[in-house]
Amino acid sequence: MSIGKVFCFGEILLHYAPPINSDFIESQHMPFYLGGAELNVASALANWDIPVKYGTAMPSNFFTDSIVSFLAKKNIDTSAIQFSGQRIGCFYLATGLDMKSAGVVYDRDNSSFASIQKGSIAWKEVLKDVNWFHFSAISASLTQNATDVCEEALMAATELGIPISVDLNYRAKLWQYGKTPVEIMTRLVKYCSVLMGNLWAVEDMLGINSTIKSSEGFSTADLMQAAQESMTKLKAQFPSINTMAYTFRLANTYFGLMFNKNNFYTSSTYRMNEVKNIVGTGDCFMAGLIYGVRHQIAPEEMINFAAAAAVGKLYELGDATAQSPEQIKNRML
Repeated sequence: MSIGKVFCFGEILLHYAPPINSDFIESQHMPFYLGGAELNVASALANWDIPVKYGTAMPSNFFTDSIVSFLAKKNIDTSAIQFSGQRIGCFYLATGLDMKSAGVVYDRDNSSFASIQKGSIAWKEVLKDVNWFHFSAISASLTQNATDVCEEALMAATELGIPISVDLNYRAKLWQYGKTPVEIMTRLVKYCSVLMGNLWAVEDMLGINSTIKSSEGFSTADLMQAAQESMTKLKAQFPSINTMAYTFRLANTYFGLMFNKNNFYTSSTYRMNEVKNIVGTGDCFMAGLIYGVRHQIAPEEMINFAAAAAVGKLYELGDATAQSPEQIKNRML
């Protein structure tokens, strides 16, 4: 693949992480991290020496200026950030809990990104030095405006021949603007060549039913069989997808399954011990897939690299990984 930037487009978020079993109000102490699925991917890729550009919308103020300076220091191209609207969205989630937890509290209404307008971004100019486009389903879950801008971007990237990847992040507390995930995501996924998700996200967001409704009580072989059946249906419905990967995080193990060029590949199964943080593991896996494609890694190694990266993220605080490729490769089984 020719040298060019990976463009990650989505909402930047402030993640406020109150410590579990601590009176953070009395102590007046609550850590916060920069978050957002696409920014987590961009941060990982930049850390792995992949040229990356990040696009989002933020208000114009001193706080935003500090964030942009911080991202630039991480070798993330911030030239595509739009300065508009009044606020940065945020969420509250205690350290150690999952984004799908009932404990997550979103405060994203009327954020700059949710209010972004179709026609406000000169996509061909933004994408002129880009040869990969990445987004997640979270962007399309916010507002019709955000969905329209995503589709506008995907159409421009497709016209320019830029491969597109999507992470089917499903957040049940979002999708409140009157559209279902299936009616929106089936429109957007048709532009994509790389997809990441799991059995149940694909069912909820693309309407492809799984033969297994949860991982409880099923063997790894059962899960893999159900995943292969789901991927086969997914490929039939969206023939432009040439690489897809599903992740499985069970009670104390983690593995991934990938479909690539009509073959299935399974990662090693990794043990999860003394997990510190779950947020961002899927984003780290997604970054691992992009890294593998960019470096033309063999499929067997690619899925293992992505899974090992995700498992390594479980032992880091914050939303984005600081692992090096060497550390990830040393973890690979």
